[in-house]
Amino acid sequence: MSVSWKITVRRGSKVGREKFGTLGEVVEEARRLVDRIGREDRLPPIRSLRDFAPGQRVAARIEISGPGLIRSPEGGIDVMGDGHAVAYTGAIRKETIEADSLDEAFQRLRAALDPRAD
Repeated sequence: MSVSWKITVRRGSKVGREKFGTLGEVVEEARRLVDRIGREDRLPPIRSLRDFAPGQRVAARIEISGPGLIRSPEGGIDVMGDGHAVAYTGAIRKETIEADSLDEAFQRLRAALDPRAD
């Protein structure tokens, strides 16, 4: 099995990376992580130059990147401080994936990362 898909989990100052052989495996792991992180303690609101509610703060970012060095498919899921998740494509220019449910968000993320995967 050749390793081609990577997942990077950023949570506070901690960063973890893992490699997977298929898109299906990496999406399954991302879903497991989102479910686990979304159930854990929520982030409190913070006050700086303005107020930030928990839903405006990213508790964890789960990034998925595909095979290749140049223009590899990239996307992921942000788990917000209130527990909800936001899927996106891209790395530098992120585009939010609109979805009515988390299941639909993962289906659309998977399709965006590899349009051939049905």
